[in-house]
Amino acid sequence: MRIVKDNSIKYLAILFIFAIVIFSILIPDIFWSVVNFQSMASQISVLGILTLAMAIPMITGGINLSIIASMNACSLIIAYFVTQQDSASYLILGLALSLICAVIIGLFNGVLIAFIKVSPILATLGTMTLVNGINILVTNGSTISNFPDSILSINSIEMFYIPLPVLIFIILSIIIWFIMDKTTIGKSIYFIGNNEKATLYSGINVNKSIMIVYVLSSILCVLAAIIMMSKLNSAKASYGDSYLLISILATVLGGINPDGGKGKILGIIIALVILQMIESGLNMLGVSSYITMVLWGILLILFIFLQKSKFLKS
Repeated sequence: MRIVKDNSIKYLAILFIFAIVIFSILIPDIFWSVVNFQSMASQISVLGILTLAMAIPMITGGINLSIIASMNACSLIIAYFVTQQDSASYLILGLALSLICAVIIGLFNGVLIAFIKVSPILATLGTMTLVNGINILVTNGSTISNFPDSILSINSIEMFYIPLPVLIFIILSIIIWFIMDKTTIGKSIYFIGNNEKATLYSGINVNKSIMIVYVLSSILCVLAAIIMMSKLNSAKASYGDSYLLISILATVLGGINPDGGKGKILGIIIALVILQMIESGLNMLGVSSYITMVLWGILLILFIFLQKSKFLKS
């Protein structure tokens, strides 16, 4: 366990130093500006919450490919109600229905994986396709915009000089860390990732734990949806598609074993900061977003290879 953790931190440290040196040489004035760090902070909250939603299933040895579709479904539900009437009752109704929607999606994924024994990648891929189709069908692919201040103010509020979305992400990270490290369900999730059959024979209700994992993953998507709405002042069925790959990359980069059972929340947070720093630096250099996606793919393959080689040696 210690060897795996140390190697993950070592790789992250190398990548972090390399990125800082490169951008400090190429664009020192822009890279070290306050505006750049504010921009990075505004971007990291949605991606960070989605990465937490991806990390929890991956610790069980699964995956949740439906997080983006779930986020968009929840944002469209909230957007519909808050644009009908600017009142607290409509906002609460939208939030309640979006939460119900997220729970239903999580339960659907959980039933497919835990009880019907569908592979997590196939189950969540099917759910992603289904929810995406419903999102597009209901909205005809159109955008819902012009939200009230109750939504827009989330992105502009600062507490202790920290933007509220970033603070929400930090609080959620602490909550998820506590659940995963200090509670029975968290330990069960790690046990399932290490050896599901042995976990079942030890008396742990594996199916219940898997259901909780996917419901919790979907609930996190509601919070990501709210922050995204506040940032963009709009909701659409196709928003955030690029976040799926980056959330998987940040999870693997942060030390989560793709086969499950290992990984810590702290490593994921460090990986998110590094990825956001690289993406911001490449944007300032005028690098095409397509080239950036190629880089993400290379990094993902590289770190999966490094993880596999570590576990083969241990």
